[in-house]
Amino acid sequence: MNASFDFMNASAQEKIAHLEARLNAALAPHSVHIEDDSAAHAGHAGAASGSHYTVTIVAERFAGKARVARHRLVYDALADEMRRGVHALAIRAYTPQEFAEQFE
Repeated sequence: MNASFDFMNASAQEKIAHLEARLNAALAPHSVHIEDDSAAHAGHAGAASGSHYTVTIVAERFAGKARVARHRLVYDALADEMRRGVHALAIRAYTPQEFAEQFE
């Protein structure tokens, strides 16, 4: 992945595209959707240090893994971004079967 990507100075759309690319490369998900929640946190003490996101990701890699292990996979895929511009990340991680049972 592009190690020289300047996360803090990128546009909101570029940030989301970059995060999606990182998750796609690391986890080969069936789907990934990222919502930028940063505006809802304006004025929050940590808001100046980075962006807030909600990630909904559906991947076979989550099969047989507990919630904490699933979140660790996502955090590991975005480790650089967590150090350079992502302040908060809410994660909804599903297997394809779980997602289909809950939402389809």
